[in-house]
Amino acid sequence: MQVQLSGQQIEVTQALRDHVNSRLDRLTRLDDKILSLSIVLSVNKLQQRAEGTVYVSGASLHAEALEADMYVSIDILFDKLVTQLRKHREKICDKHQRAVREERQYG
Repeated sequence: MQVQLSGQQIEVTQALRDHVNSRLDRLTRLDDKILSLSIVLSVNKLQQRAEGTVYVSGASLHAEALEADMYVSIDILFDKLVTQLRKHREKICDKHQRAVREERQYG
């Protein structure tokens, strides 16, 4: 999986990189077929923004979080991405199971 971490009007420190990397295992535990992850960290006056896009086969999932603390923004971002990834996986599994049931019924 490719991980791209960039900052707008903020220097991405090693501590921020470590924090993002520590949260990555939550995504990889759900789906090991993630193609890439792109995260952009930015500061706008008092708002710390973290935006992330996860590319999986067949979809791209996007989320963002605005908080007063960058570490909290990163945590909320990963919570949102995990939720979206779970829903995406459920859709795929449900479609597959429905196709198998129809094949058994009509086949």
